[in-house]
Amino acid sequence: MIELVWTRQFSRICRRWRREHPELAPVLRERLELFEREPWHSSLRTHSLSGQLKGLWAIRITYDHRLVFQFVDDAKTGALLVDIGTHDEVY
Repeated sequence: MIELVWTRQFSRICRRWRREHPELAPVLRERLELFEREPWHSSLRTHSLSGQLKGLWAIRITYDHRLVFQFVDDAKTGALLVDIGTHDEVY
């Protein structure tokens, strides 16, 4: 089980994303619940990022939408949510 850490900044980003994509709000909720329970589930396609985003990770929300996060400890028991958007927006 992993603990999700929501910052004010991410909450604003997420609210804006939900306004732009109301049809995806239930999908996001399901993905976050799955991520909390099983962060390495194959459908999430959890992966580390490289380049300027080195140290960050991402999960797949839909084919084109990603959620970017950072593990808060070496044991990977907490995740600081950083950004959400399309592949081109967050990478």
